[in-house]
Amino acid sequence: MTNRVEEVYAEVVRRNPAEPEFHQAVHEVLESLTPALEKNPHYADYALLERLVEPERQIIFRVPWIDDAGNVRVNRGYRIEFNSALGPYKGGLRFHQSVNRNIIKFLGFEQIFKNALTGQGIGGGKGGSDFDPHGKSDNEIMRFCQSFMTELFRHIGAETDVPAGDIGVGGREIGYLFGQYKRLTNRFEAGVLTGKKLGWGGSLVRTEATGYGTVLFAQSMLETRGESLEGKRVLVSGSGNVATYAVQKAQQLGAVPITISDSSGWVHDPAGIDLDLLKQVKEVERGRVSDYAARRPGSTFHDKGSVWDVPAEVAFPCATQNELNADNARTLLSNGCQVVSEGANMPSTPEAIELFQGSKILYAPGKAANAGGVATSALEMQQNASRAKWTFERAEAELTAIMKNIHDDCLATAEEYGDPGNYVLGANITGFTRVADAMLDHGVI
Repeated sequence: MTNRVEEVYAEVVRRNPAEPEFHQAVHEVLESLTPALEKNPHYADYALLERLVEPERQIIFRVPWIDDAGNVRVNRGYRIEFNSALGPYKGGLRFHQSVNRNIIKFLGFEQIFKNALTGQGIGGGKGGSDFDPHGKSDNEIMRFCQSFMTELFRHIGAETDVPAGDIGVGGREIGYLFGQYKRLTNRFEAGVLTGKKLGWGGSLVRTEATGYGTVLFAQSMLETRGESLEGKRVLVSGSGNVATYAVQKAQQLGAVPITISDSSGWVHDPAGIDLDLLKQVKEVERGRVSDYAARRPGSTFHDKGSVWDVPAEVAFPCATQNELNADNARTLLSNGCQVVSEGANMPSTPEAIELFQGSKILYAPGKAANAGGVATSALEMQQNASRAKWTFERAEAELTAIMKNIHDDCLATAEEYGDPGNYVLGANITGFTRVADAMLDHGVI
């Protein structure tokens, strides 16, 4: 990194102590920007970088709620409104015990560039709580969501900040959140939340979008080498929304997904994941991948090691941040992995990314490869604004075109800056220049 960028990063670390994931996300972007800053020195004016790494607004609040036993419980809520240069803040809400300000800031920072890559006029934000929905009744989740929205509602709006779902926040939670927003504001403002159910403003393909987009990006990368996913073995981590629909799209394109995982362990299914059984276990029964293995002949459950231990040509990390480390990367490469396309946010450690890039395999960072989810959220906002309802075919076609454009833009930028095939550099510089140009146009704010 140049001295200028190093100074900005050092100040980020000083002002945000004990926030390693946020530091990691900032470092990963800043270290890519040197070529852009050298070619366009005006991007160093008006403390642009210093403003870029500082959230516009950080909201932290208490969330009291009553469990089914009548006990008062207290969680902490967050909303980081990071950058609105391109449009209203846009990003999901995560309900998980690991959530803290560090995690939300890293996710919000990543969201700035991911959203810019979609070209849809949306800024970057993120939110959530350290509330864990697992093991809670529907009534407990409803009471928590209502308490959470009782504070959050004053900070959001269709033209201000539009949350969506993330880990622990699906259609059920979005419904409870929206109901409380409507009650508090006396408005049916459909565009204030995305990820809604279809009957009251949701969009077809939104459920599938992140997983689909991750696989479509991998297919586009392979096409640059005259190849496709047809017949390739695929490793998928996770078993939630992103992983499930990565499995589905990979199967549609002729690949054979052979792994899934959750916090209890992972499953190897050499014959290929049974998508119907996976949906039944995870979406209907809210079970564990061990339940899948118990009912799927020929599959095995493992509580040691990881999905990355299985030989395959393609890997889709779809679980959580920093799940794929340097040792995992070495194993993947030694087993012949040719493609890594990230479905989760920052799932590969810096050391793993360095190994992938050094090996010259096709590697796509999450801010590009998993942008399909937020892209389809913006399509949901578009439908809400016009009171329209698109067919599945139209929504999927729009998603496919957006993912192809993101791929092609990243590829073209990497070539422009002298590093063909470097999707990390291409994604970071493309997203940065779009945001930076808007920030400079708006003045020092």
